[in-house]
Amino acid sequence: MAEKKSKTAAKVTSKTTAEPAATPKLLSGGNPQIAKGHGDAPVQAYIAAMPGWKSEIGRRLDVMITTAVPGVSKAVKWNSPFYGIEGQGWFLGVHCFTKYVKVAFFRGALLDPPPPGASKQKDVRYLDIRENDDIDESQLTAWVEQASRLPGERM
Repeated sequence: MAEKKSKTAAKVTSKTTAEPAATPKLLSGGNPQIAKGHGDAPVQAYIAAMPGWKSEIGRRLDVMITTAVPGVSKAVKWNSPFYGIEGQGWFLGVHCFTKYVKVAFFRGALLDPPPPGASKQKDVRYLDIRENDDIDESQLTAWVEQASRLPGERM
């Protein structure tokens, strides 16, 4: 009986260590398909899987957000990273499209000045970042800081 257990343990160990991590599937527009999860790890997996130049944009956004809002909560839901305040909800989401990365401010209409992209939802505003865009980091940081102080979305 003891011999059988050791073979089983050896089999499980070799199986779990021998399999490489699966490369995330890219959905339409190059958006990475990442399993939903809370914390930094799923967000970093999403950023690492963003194709081409978009991954660098994802890294820059993540650094800006975490610097502007110490202790920010992170999660991946619906194949998009979300940033929020524990107990207050989500204030920002990121999503990859074919030619740009979309930053969604869930209460963006209340920001001063509001981000440029309108939405069908009255409070939501967007910032689309294309490959060669110059990002106004001070304005983006100001939006992130303002958004983090507003009531977030419960999702």
